[in-house]
Amino acid sequence: MQAIPLLSHTHPDQTVAWRQNQSISARQFLADVAQLATRLPAGKHVLNMCSDRYHFTVGLAAAIVSGKISLLPPAHTAEMISQLKRYAPDVFCLCEQAQPSIALPHILYPTTPAPLTDAYTVPHIACEQRVAVVFTSGSTGTPQPHPKTWGFVINSVRAEAERLGLMCNEKITLIGTVPPQHMYGLESTVLMALHSGNALSDQQPFYPADICQAIAAVPAPRVLISSPVHLRALLDSELQLPPLTLLVSATAPLSTELAAALEARCQAPLLEIYGSTETGLIATRRTALTAEWQLLPGISLIAKGEQMHASSEHINPSIAMQDIIEPTGNSGFLLHGRTADMVNIAGKRNSLANLDHQLMGIPGVIDGAFYMPDETETDRVTRLAAFVVAPGLDAAQLLAALRERIDAVFLPRPLIFMDKLPRNQTGKLPRAALQNLYLNRSAA
Repeated sequence: MQAIPLLSHTHPDQTVAWRQNQSISARQFLADVAQLATRLPAGKHVLNMCSDRYHFTVGLAAAIVSGKISLLPPAHTAEMISQLKRYAPDVFCLCEQAQPSIALPHILYPTTPAPLTDAYTVPHIACEQRVAVVFTSGSTGTPQPHPKTWGFVINSVRAEAERLGLMCNEKITLIGTVPPQHMYGLESTVLMALHSGNALSDQQPFYPADICQAIAAVPAPRVLISSPVHLRALLDSELQLPPLTLLVSATAPLSTELAAALEARCQAPLLEIYGSTETGLIATRRTALTAEWQLLPGISLIAKGEQMHASSEHINPSIAMQDIIEPTGNSGFLLHGRTADMVNIAGKRNSLANLDHQLMGIPGVIDGAFYMPDETETDRVTRLAAFVVAPGLDAAQLLAALRERIDAVFLPRPLIFMDKLPRNQTGKLPRAALQNLYLNRSAA
């Protein structure tokens, strides 16, 4: 059975992470992993809620060496936690402090680092070992699990590191604005650091000033791994950024103009990465120079019906992509937007069918539908709208109920109350009808 080491740092004094302006060595990291592994309860499934990226990484690694599986849901609403418990009744929550809203058994991250020893042995993990389950929302409201093996995720992040030029002798620090609990953050800010010999920052900055501070807190060279929402805010802030070697963006396509403006501001190239929860990273492009994406070596696109499927040695069987893809030859392709039912907001994906299901499940809602407007302003956040027939509810009550069921980024803005929805004779609600309602809307 083939095995891959937990991390690629070959010397015990190599820096694995920067936390609170302090370097954390590979030796310390492995000691912290071993300490936490001995404290984990018997349950096989872990919900890792650590907000400190280093703590999350130690928790992930401790789960892996203990043979446990990290569950990575798209949200932490009460409804999603209930569904996780149905999927894995033994699931427990790992966090830095108690989370009263998470109705699961808790284990707290250790308050002090583990004592160091002279030994330095890097655990090896079987490629076939299941290390994580990433969930996407299904059309019925039941989260759809996508198991990930150690071999799958490490093949993906090594290919990413090679394409981004991070497999070099010069050690780089990765700063992420995206959470490690989602596939992009997991691969690009955690596992890629462990398997490129580089270091990760413990920070998860959100606002532009915090991003600048997080960059400045770690030594150069530095790579910022982010999303269009954060990058646009950073550009608009006109703050002076500390020097960067590379910008990386994902979760939604950037425009050529925004990519070029960011490169000019940061004096560094910007690479976009493309993939999905199901496939991991499959392609990149330098958006300021081209609209065409280039597949990673070994990955191919196969047309099956109206959908393109990604396939490779580790993406086997092939996986359908939820975007409209036009192959251009020579391992290149163009993206032409999302397929009709899928929405992606701030790096989080959901289906309109699932959102409708959650809305209709609220007591007092007679009819309802979500609507994703056309993007009328490039690189700005497009917000979902919702139309609802609920005579006994007001907006505050309905939004409170939705907040229990869906992630906050999918809450409708605006929420439009109706006497009835314009369904056709077959009971369907054509997008054109919703578009007409939206254009003539009056907010409640």
